[in-house]
Amino acid sequence: KILDNAEPLRELARSMADEKSVLFLGRHVGYPVALEGALKLKEIAYIHAEGFAAGELKHGPIALIDEGQPVFVVVPSPRGRDSLHSKVVSNIQEVRARGARTLVIAEEGDEAVKAYAEYVFYVPETPTLLMPLLTTVPLQIFAAELAAAKGYDVDQPRNLAKSVTVE
Repeated sequence: KILDNAEPLRELARSMADEKSVLFLGRHVGYPVALEGALKLKEIAYIHAEGFAAGELKHGPIALIDEGQPVFVVVPSPRGRDSLHSKVVSNIQEVRARGARTLVIAEEGDEAVKAYAEYVFYVPETPTLLMPLLTTVPLQIFAAELAAAKGYDVDQPRNLAKSVTVE
């Protein structure tokens, strides 16, 4: 289902081929997803990308937000602990208030994020601990499409093969 609905995400990635930096925020199981999204973007598109714990936003990362700065936010399900969902929605509001472009990965049916997101990509409803399996996919699609738009071979990332296979 994610792959079938990925064309708008691919278009977004192509439109961002000239970006110099992308930030990623996540909380709870979304935090390692944010780290993975940043890692994949660095590995294959060769642009600056960092993942942060959304709960740490006010402890430094918020200083990186400039007008137009793309920020992906992995939003926890509103069905779980509501306090986590509302806190991440608050994070979206904070970065948007500073001029960020808010790019949100959220669960289907999560209407609360729409008002604060420039772009929302929905993933199917799933148990919380399985959510990283779904939310990682759009970030990988985004990275691969952005890298391809920049003219890079996503199957042969520079320096990666040697650094992973040679000791």
